[in-house]
Amino acid sequence: MKLTSLALAALLAFVQAPALRPDPPHKCFDCDDWNRPHEPFKIYGNTYYVGVAGLSSILITGSAGSILLDGGLPQSAPIIDRNIRKLGFKTEDIRLIVNSHAHYDHAGGIAALQRVSKASVAASAAGKLALERGEPTPDDPQFAFGHDANAFPALKDVHAYTDRAALRVGELAITPHAVPGHTAGATTWSWRSCEGEDCKNIVYADSLNAVSAPAFRFTGDASHPSIVEQFRRSIETMAALPCDMMIPVHPVWDAKDALKPGSCRVYAAEAAKRLDARIAEEQRGRR
Repeated sequence: MKLTSLALAALLAFVQAPALRPDPPHKCFDCDDWNRPHEPFKIYGNTYYVGVAGLSSILITGSAGSILLDGGLPQSAPIIDRNIRKLGFKTEDIRLIVNSHAHYDHAGGIAALQRVSKASVAASAAGKLALERGEPTPDDPQFAFGHDANAFPALKDVHAYTDRAALRVGELAITPHAVPGHTAGATTWSWRSCEGEDCKNIVYADSLNAVSAPAFRFTGDASHPSIVEQFRRSIETMAALPCDMMIPVHPVWDAKDALKPGSCRVYAAEAAKRLDARIAEEQRGRR
């Protein structure tokens, strides 16, 4: 039986792979559904989907190494590792791991993936604090859910990016855009991937959902000021990005052809409606 070059590369990647040591799984109501395996696939050019069914993880490959965006849950790490190798790439070739926001469902698998790859990790300044403590900081709208609900494997020596200053691995360049609201350190990432001379602006869109623990008010109270205007600026940032293809941190597709759920402007407009609805709830005293 003859193997194609891609199949042979994937086989060699499996055979030669160092063992990934996963951290204990996180338990939550949605975790099992989010963590269902999903076949990896090429999005465009050197950009690939390597995440699970309900949590995105993106691999960008280059001659000097790869960049990985997000690590899903702690129990997602072995699936992400396997997906990378299925595509014929090596997890140990990852040179940089970046995070959207420091919650257990997007940051939980990073520690295990970093142990295999020895990659640097980058996040916002607020994200760095949360990643290094292994749980959200007190300014996070979901902080009051408590340590047991929020905790994930902590990281060391996380690099804090400068907003809109590109991070590079060889010829690869990825740009962070601060979009605080869902968390103080929320980050959307953008880059360009090419097929020949046809290049596309790809956006990895962080959550713009006004979701919180029960007592938190986005409009502010005695414990903290309103973050509504900050949240609105984040939504405006999303809407203004050059955006040929958008990948949300929580994917909504059942098949590859549903990859693009909408443009960044549509995504931002929907987020604005949700924020307005949340503000109205708080003003009516229902929060």
